[in-house]
Amino acid sequence: MFKSRKSLGMAGLLAVAGLTLAGCASAEEAATEEPTTEEATTEEATTEEAAAEEFEVYALFPQGNDQAYGSTLIEPLQENAAALGINITLTNSGYDAVKQQAECETAVAAQPDGIMLWPAVSDAVRPCLVLADNAGIPVWVINTDVGPADAPLTYGYSGPDTYGQGKASAELMCEAVGDEEVNIIQVNGAAGNGTAIDRDNGFTDHVEANCPNVTIVAEQNADWTPAGAQQVAAEMLAAEGVENIGGIYAADDSMVDGAVKALEALGEDASEYYITGIGNTVLGNPLVKEGKMYGTVFQSSGWEGENAPEYMHRVLTGEIAQGDRVTAYMPSVKVTAENADDPEVAPEW
Repeated sequence: MFKSRKSLGMAGLLAVAGLTLAGCASAEEAATEEPTTEEATTEEATTEEAAAEEFEVYALFPQGNDQAYGSTLIEPLQENAAALGINITLTNSGYDAVKQQAECETAVAAQPDGIMLWPAVSDAVRPCLVLADNAGIPVWVINTDVGPADAPLTYGYSGPDTYGQGKASAELMCEAVGDEEVNIIQVNGAAGNGTAIDRDNGFTDHVEANCPNVTIVAEQNADWTPAGAQQVAAEMLAAEGVENIGGIYAADDSMVDGAVKALEALGEDASEYYITGIGNTVLGNPLVKEGKMYGTVFQSSGWEGENAPEYMHRVLTGEIAQGDRVTAYMPSVKVTAENADDPEVAPEW
């Protein structure tokens, strides 16, 4: 049941989809004459006005400084927003869809220039989107995209390819297991959360299609926390019999940490199990180096924090128009013992 030590190398999974907006060039050559004093003064004034332009934006998030990812995302988001002239009003619904809807109603009533939405529960955000659309307020989605039916009510999405992350973690699992017949348990995120659903689907779809020798015998939600993961992993290991389990997939490295603790509480050596996760976090990266987790998928909170205001600004300045929905995925890199020390995948959260 010992893990395979095959070298996976460093695989960049950068996927950027959507529309590239470009200005239309004139068929005529630009005039070469120097502008008159009056024209130059007008151009300078216009530039100064553009530089001084400020926007009010509500950021409706399900987490903030109460969780590691949110806390490391917010700082670069606020810094880049300020540099772009965007004033951010931040909310935190705690993954409560009802609370996020109430926050959305407050935001729309304030008539901001735009809304950045990180859905608490993806299939519950339509009332918020309709409300914003009716008020003429553009919405940019981050971290967890909305469903296809709701996408036309938004201007675009930037963040992780959550389905692809689940698939990448499954690829790591299949690489580690090889041809061995293995039963695994699965620790998911929060019930109803879009990221949790996408990662679950990405992982299970790939395993079922490509690794018939890997059987997922049980799965439970752990609400993204190490403590929750330790509890549900312990329950599943007890129910299935730890002797019958050869691996664990958790949808987040913090939950891998909890699952490893559940194994160790039973006197088990986690390095003898096939374990994969997502995030390459400050909790997960050491587990990879120690051999307690075979591999994970790097996710950059800094990338997300820096890029969300950039795309929001493009919307607010008219570069991204309504109907021109743009999707931008952050790079997703598989991390194993081979590249866990590389600066490019240094843990951020």
